[in-house]
Amino acid sequence: MSFEHAENTHSTHSAPNTHQDDDTAMALKIVVAGGFGAGKTTLVGAVSDIRPLRTEETLSEAGQGVDDTAGVARKATSTVAMDFGRITIHAGLTLYLFGTPGQDRFWFLWDELSEGALAAVVLADTRRLEDCFAAVDYFERRRIPFVVAVNCFPGARTYAAHDVSDALDLDGGTPVVLCDARDRDSGKDVLICTVEYAGRMHTARLLDSVG
Repeated sequence: MSFEHAENTHSTHSAPNTHQDDDTAMALKIVVAGGFGAGKTTLVGAVSDIRPLRTEETLSEAGQGVDDTAGVARKATSTVAMDFGRITIHAGLTLYLFGTPGQDRFWFLWDELSEGALAAVVLADTRRLEDCFAAVDYFERRRIPFVVAVNCFPGARTYAAHDVSDALDLDGGTPVVLCDARDRDSGKDVLICTVEYAGRMHTARLLDSVG
């Protein structure tokens, strides 16, 4: 297993303090989930301001009967624990990104990685859209706000956001955005959308609780 370490070691339970002088500085935890090969590691690495931490194993013949590589035949490695990155959106707002492993046999890690998260990004690959059903169901059941980000792979058929929403049977209002996980600006736009949506959802729930 290869580990690429970020600047510091952080707990997966919650985002660390940013130690900024601004008393209004916030550090928020975002989970990046989705199916096997959807681009989670790529997204975290593309947007991170620091060298991302990755826990990857090379795919081997022993895993051929376990990992479904249909549609992602060129994929040579797979995350087996987590990805970690950090991005400062603007002065006073830093996001700590925790990428989940995509294979079924590593789903037991999701509870640990999602603890204390403000929201999640569910990466979807339209060539294997069914692979993100489990992530959608996971965050809906735990009432963790999430955005579906469709990773537009070269050569893959393009679908409108509302078509993806219908196919996934998403709750009304759940955002679906198109992105390129390799592009920093595109990934940053996804994260901004996620934070804004989570803010609206948490505010609405707070108002309901006091109403």
